[in-house]
Formats: sequence, structure tokens, C-alpha cells
Amino acid sequence: MDIGTRPRLPFLGGARRGTAGTVATAALVAMTCGASTLVAPSHAAHAAPPAGAALDTASSAVSGAVSGAASGAALSTASGAALDTAAAGALGAAAFAAPGDTGGATRARPRVDCRHVKCVALTFDDGPGPYTDTLLAYLAAYRARATFFVVGSNVVTYPRVLRRTVAAGHEIGNHTWSHPDLRRLSPARVRSQLVRTDQAIQAATGVVPRLVRPPYGAFNRTVRRQTARPLVLWSVDTVDWRYRNSATVARRALRWVRPGSVILFHDIHPTTVRAIPRVLRTLAKRGYRFVTVSELFGGHPPRVVFSAAPPELP
Repeated sequence: MDIGTRPRLPFLGGARRGTAGTVATAALVAMTCGASTLVAPSHAAHAAPPAGAALDTASSAVSGAVSGAASGAALSTASGAALDTAAAGALGAAAFAAPGDTGGATRARPRVDCRHVKCVALTFDDGPGPYTDTLLAYLAAYRARATFFVVGSNVVTYPRVLRRTVAAGHEIGNHTWSHPDLRRLSPARVRSQLVRTDQAIQAATGVVPRLVRPPYGAFNRTVRRQTARPLVLWSVDTVDWRYRNSATVARRALRWVRPGSVILFHDIHPTTVRAIPRVLRTLAKRGYRFVTVSELFGGHPPRVVFSAAPPELP
């Protein structure tokens, strides 16, 4: 299944593609009034980064050094036999990372207060995959943290890549086992998709994610009731699954970004990964800090996340 392909989904109340604020408001109204279906919009180490020239050099170096290994080396596959039976019930609350934890980060860094500095959350869906290591190298060159919403079936194929992602200090989110439209599943099957993925992530990294991103950004009240964790959508959609062009992907991200934005990318596409150095370089020059979704909200994301635009910032 090509999990990068997006079906055409209905939008809320005639909201325009790319209008996060309108859809966020509609989502809140819909949840209050008992609407049956909510769909996300489809648009739109914190030390000072090194100088631009050094960053460009680092990006070029890691691209050559890492991309060949990531695409050509065979990574060991973790056995998924124990995960083939649908999990029943939820994992204990004690298994989840503590508030503010970046999904098992092993590298400490100064706390960033996104109420007073310009922050942006870069998020990557559908991995891990053969291009994720290259992406990790780009992020490391800019001391950037990101949030990876991983698919359980890919976790058992690339467990070492996920371990490296966690070791680098990035946050891990649950993006279901096989990327279905959760609205079409029974409550039991929704829970199975989430719990099975939690178990795969925990087996590979020792971490159980605190965040969930429903595939396609599609959920309803039934889906919402199956987990108490925040459902993380986005405010900027690069539409990189459609535009397999690095310049286009970077341009879309840079055009719509604002302080507090949550940007949607997919690290399963090499064209997206190649766009990231330009995104990082440009946003760093604009004074942005690259944080995880949890850091963007001071460790306490709301029940439904689109973006976080602190009132202290313009």
C-alpha cells in the first residue's frame, strides 16, 4: 500500500484548503455540537545554529555520506510475530513518557520558552524508512528537534532507524499500524491500530508515544474516544506526497510558516528529505527555533493540535 497517497476527503463547513484557523474553529464547534466527522486542513538542541556557510557545508557532507548508506544498506528487521495478534485494551499510563519528555530523548538541552521566541514544529509522517537517516543528519547539522509520527509496520522493518531517531532527541508519535482511515474502523480496530503501534515502538526504543496523528488527519467522535492522547494535526501542509519536487516542497513550507506552526512533511519521500536543508537554513536565518510538538506547548499539548501561536509574538 502506498501510504503516501492521500484520498480526497471532505472539508468542514466549506473551509478553504490552507485555512488552519477556520478549520480549527470549526473543529472546536463540531466537537461541542456533536458533529460526527472532523478532518484536518490540507495546507498550510537549541543553541544558536552555526553560520550559514558552515550549515551548507555540513548539509552537503551528510547528504553524500548518509544517503548512500540509508538507501543501500540492509537494516535488520525486527520480528513482528508477537505483534500479529491485535492488542486488547490500552497500555498502562506509567508506560508513557513524562510530560515534556521528547519521546525518549537522551541529549539534554536548554528549555525553550515558545511564548517568547519564534518556534516551529517540523513533523514527519509515515516512516521510518530508507531516507530517515539522511534526514536525521540534516536535522543534527542545524541542532533541530522534530516529531516523527511513525507507522507500526515500518517500525518493525526499520527498528534501528527509529532507535537512532530517539537517541538524537526527537519526539515519536503514533501514526497507526497500517495507515487506515480510522473513521471506517470499529472502536476495537481503532484501538488495535494504536496499541499495536505503541507496542512496536516500545519494543524498538523503550518509549511509548504520548501523541497520536490520525492518518489523513481524519477522525470523528468514535476515534476520539479511543485514546486520551492529543490528536496532532497541522497548520501547514507541504503536500509533498503530491508535489515530488524539493523546491516546491520547501517553497510551500516557507510561504505559510508562522510562529507556532506545525508543518507536515513525509520522510518516506526522498524529494522531501532533499528539501529540508533549505527549510532549515531559511527558517534559522529568520530566527526560528526547531522544537518538538510537545515542546511547542510547554509539555502539555491540547486535545486537538493545529498550531500554537503565542500571543506574545507577532
